[in-house]
Amino acid sequence: MEDFNSKVVIVTGGNSGIGRAASHIFARRGARVAVVARRKPEVEAVVEEIRSFGGEAFGISADIADPEQVTAMVEQAVSHYGRLDVAFNNAGIIGKWAPIDDLSSEDFDLAIGVNLRGTWHCIRAEVAQMKRQGEGGAIVNTSSWLAQGALRGSALYSMTKAGQDVLVKSLTFELSEQQIRINNVAPGVIDTPMTSASTEADALSALIGQTPMKRLGTSDEVAEAAVWMCSPAAGFVTGQSLLVDGGYTIPGNRM
Repeated sequence: MEDFNSKVVIVTGGNSGIGRAASHIFARRGARVAVVARRKPEVEAVVEEIRSFGGEAFGISADIADPEQVTAMVEQAVSHYGRLDVAFNNAGIIGKWAPIDDLSSEDFDLAIGVNLRGTWHCIRAEVAQMKRQGEGGAIVNTSSWLAQGALRGSALYSMTKAGQDVLVKSLTFELSEQQIRINNVAPGVIDTPMTSASTEADALSALIGQTPMKRLGTSDEVAEAAVWMCSPAAGFVTGQSLLVDGGYTIPGNRM
């Protein structure tokens, strides 16, 4: 199946977890992939993985918290491939997980600066390029089930992801006339390096126990959903935040 035949795709946070999985899937389905992350060696490792199975990819080192680097990211992708058709804005951070009175203004600024402001910078630059081309496009961002729920200490992270959910609803009205679709994928508890690094074993076990499917999700499962939303098969889907959470967020599932 090559439903992205020769389409140009940017994947931020493409060096690991969901972003790495999505980069592989896009490439296997015929896309030309610009893999983006801050750490160049990790980006190049993913590029080599893709090239090893015959896919087409190249790497870009960029920090989405820096608007100049975001602009350069899009310019590099267009310089290399000639256009931009699809973007998966997956880069993000957990930030500080703590009660509000243990959080600082610096903690707030970091979380907002990457997860919300950074995603906004990416969308702005991608939309500008897609409008110049005049042929539409698709954008998906990585939100979270925590945009619709909460845990103790999740205030900063939940706030940034809820902001993303509201953002795509508003932008749907701006972008639909240009045939640019915009959606979010909202993972639940997923087996990624970020989850392993930020969640203690007992807490992770409890989250799994509260998930109706009684397991962690996989990066591939989330990536497949994101890729689908970018594909022609989802051509009438826009302004949505799609939960991929094994049922965790269903009200009452922990009673």
